[in-house]
Amino acid sequence: MLPQEIIRKKRDGAALREDEIAAFIAGLTHGRISDAQAAALAMAICLRGMDIDECAALTRAMARSGDMIDWRAADLPGPAVDKHSTGGVGDVVSLILAPAVAACGVYVPMIAGRGLGHTGGTIDKLESIPGYSTQPGKDRFIDVVRRCGCAIVGQTEDLAPADKKLYAIRDVTGTVESIPLITASILSKKLAAGLDALVMDVKVGSGAFLPSHAEAQALADSIVSVGGRAGLAVRAVITDMDEPLASSAGNALEVAVAIDFLTGKKIGLRLREVVLHLGAEMLLLAKKALSPLEAERSVQAALSSGAAAERFARMAAALGGPADLLERPERHFSRAGTVAPVPAPRSGYVSKIDARALGLCVVSLGGGRRAADGKIDPSVGLSEIMGKGAFVESGAPLCLIHAADPESAAAAAQTIVKAYAIEEEAPRAPRPCIIAPAGAAGI
Repeated sequence: MLPQEIIRKKRDGAALREDEIAAFIAGLTHGRISDAQAAALAMAICLRGMDIDECAALTRAMARSGDMIDWRAADLPGPAVDKHSTGGVGDVVSLILAPAVAACGVYVPMIAGRGLGHTGGTIDKLESIPGYSTQPGKDRFIDVVRRCGCAIVGQTEDLAPADKKLYAIRDVTGTVESIPLITASILSKKLAAGLDALVMDVKVGSGAFLPSHAEAQALADSIVSVGGRAGLAVRAVITDMDEPLASSAGNALEVAVAIDFLTGKKIGLRLREVVLHLGAEMLLLAKKALSPLEAERSVQAALSSGAAAERFARMAAALGGPADLLERPERHFSRAGTVAPVPAPRSGYVSKIDARALGLCVVSLGGGRRAADGKIDPSVGLSEIMGKGAFVESGAPLCLIHAADPESAAAAAQTIVKAYAIEEEAPRAPRPCIIAPAGAAGI
């Protein structure tokens, strides 16, 4: 099959057959199709779309382009269920959720990503833990999941390599936002990871990749439908990202929030709501609970008993992190050279926060990448972030800036003040964290 004919067919709006998609992805994987041809097909898909069958075929082809993990062959004594998020600011859910669900008897082989644009990445956060290996190799990954119940690692070179190639092309050709391509990119990695089921957290709001509810709903529907067609049980939940989910944004700072949550030192209510809801959905998919209420109670029990914290500590140590991370976290995280408050310009209630601006502020401080090969400073970011609806006195801190130097902190402060809207009257009740509960399972 000539790749140019496949491109032409999609360019003209026709549906591609499964064998055509498989041939194109195989050619991309093995270097027989050029970046220009892949970019042309991505643009054609972006403009013309794909139906469910096409998107499922693309998902399967990319999943099969590299290694496929088979947890049954690895004698995993329970279901393998994961959660994936479209990303946001202060989204530290995965670090709490994976060990909590593991403590409930579900195995969580979580393959996470790095930061993209203004959104933070789970792998970047974990790499702020000294010694923690996010690329442990397939055999060690399987062993840690079996022994600890969960492992959070990054995508390897051999896992869905076609997705890795196509995503890099999409990133520089204006085709990232295509819902069929987003769907196939997410689900291909999950199929390759050998999951029994997946819970998808689709964020919506100013700090999300998809700011409108219509876009978020379209992606949620696509992932559930295509997941089912590709043989993966999926439930999708739409959650709020109109403000940072945690009280901190920045890699080491967010890990510290997760540790405080797991150990019961400080538990953010919005963060707790999302963790319990997504955890309940994972237990229901794994058939470890008969009702949402029973499932939420199980997740809460894992957290309050310390079982989730114990699982996190075991996972971190098994992947090379310090054995006393939870007992002495302050010994292991680097600290920024400057910590400075951002004074509120007036008294009043926080009525609106531009969460995207706060995320970009963390990037500008060095907490994210400006280029693909850029280095990250794990110590920088924002802490004690004032949330929507809170009353603040003039001159009181909207947050604390953790920066490399005073000059960087001063520049960030200007951005942060502009990101906050402060009104005299208290705003209406904030939007709930769970905007749309889970859709039906994919299969």
